Amino acid sequence: MLKVSSPYNFKIIQEIPLDGKAEVDNALNTAYSLFVDRSKWVPAHTRAEILERTAGIMKNRVEELTLLAAEEGGKPYMDSKVEVMRAINGVKIAIEQIGQLKGEQIPMGHTRSSENRLAFTLREPLGVVASVSAFNHPLNLIIHQTATAIAAGAPVIVKPARTTPLSCLEFNNILHEAGLLEGWCQTLVCNNENTELLVTDKRVSYFSFIGSSNVGWYLKSKLAPGTACALEHGGAAPVIVEPDADIESMLPALLKGGFYHAGQVCVSVQRVFVHEDIVEKVAGELAKMADKLIVGDPLDPETEVGPLILTGEVDRIEQWVNEAVNLGAKLLCGGKRISKSCYQPTLLLNPPDDALVSKLEIFGPVVCIYSYTNRNEAIARANALPFIFQAAVFTKDIDIALDTVNKLNATAVMVNDHTAFRVDWMPFGGRNASGIGTGGIPYSIQEMTAEKLVVIKFKG
Repeated sequence: MLKVSSPYNFKIIQEIPLDGKAEVDNALNTAYSLFVDRSKWVPAHTRAEILERTAGIMKNRVEELTLLAAEEGGKPYMDSKVEVMRAINGVKIAIEQIGQLKGEQIPMGHTRSSENRLAFTLREPLGVVASVSAFNHPLNLIIHQTATAIAAGAPVIVKPARTTPLSCLEFNNILHEAGLLEGWCQTLVCNNENTELLVTDKRVSYFSFIGSSNVGWYLKSKLAPGTACALEHGGAAPVIVEPDADIESMLPALLKGGFYHAGQVCVSVQRVFVHEDIVEKVAGELAKMADKLIVGDPLDPETEVGPLILTGEVDRIEQWVNEAVNLGAKLLCGGKRISKSCYQPTLLLNPPDDALVSKLEIFGPVVCIYSYTNRNEAIARANALPFIFQAAVFTKDIDIALDTVNKLNATAVMVNDHTAFRVDWMPFGGRNASGIGTGGIPYSIQEMTAEKLVVIKFKG
């Protein structure tokens, strides 16, 4: 049995059985049999109706879903409620995309051999989808990895994080309550060995992964030939702040982007490069704001920063911050653990480039500020790491903004907004060490489908 507990106070929320090898094989057999028997495919209008009812049920259970996500994942109540509302909207986006699954006409007659032919493409599901999810958005990530497959018409097997499986299980229950037939969305809660059996099986056609790069790249290397995949890993999001930036509006954005969900977000603000003319002001004001953040129980509506998901993560963050300070970084605020599960929001000024907080994804409530003189030099430092994900620039000068956008090596650049900005219909994903493939609900649905060409020969 798996004991699912609160990361804040370690209270046991629920005990659930762990699935083994037999359950993995049964799930794959069920999903694959549904895919290969086209008489069992769910029509587009039925998929839309099921997801419409799903969104309606979720809307009636916002409070219940919010409390569940907050308790098992540790994200503060106010942010968990936002996540639930996003998840509901995500289901609606998936519904809208069902009508966009269309092909195109292919022109014929340009050569003698292609005369008297009509050609067009159709889109159909790629095959069985295996989704492995992360803890930090225990409901919304599941929407991105299952509602997309359902919209595409593909059977999906989802493996949630073992720290946060309850939101996923509840969403699966809601899908079936809404009329989804058994087998089209299955949840497996299993260990790493059985997860590998799931995703590397030849019956899987598409693998969706959100989590650590070590695990993601390893599983990709083991995929069966022909299995398509999308991997969403972490980053070390850089921000360039020019001397003309609107500091008053920028600071709340950096605060939210850096300390939202205790920094446990793949595009959290991490490395802020601030021009030397304003670095003291920006660093000082941001430190005052971070020092006032309320840290504690995620179920308390007043809490702004919750716990880290595991106590070992608190230990790691403490070690990394101590190392940076010992190497010469100036500690502006925080720098101490509050409890076994919580760490103070921390701001470091000018940690050296060889410190762990400068080289790796922190994934905790720590933001680093670096002073720069030349913008191109700052951009070069921002681009120096192998993580290619979201970045940001703050300036009032449109020419500088566009030049910075052009030079930053990123999959997305926010102008005058923090790096963690996201809406669920935009493309989202990293390159290089940060992943492969494109997320975002419309884009995932497209990746979970394939084009089929139809050529009709007729008598002229």
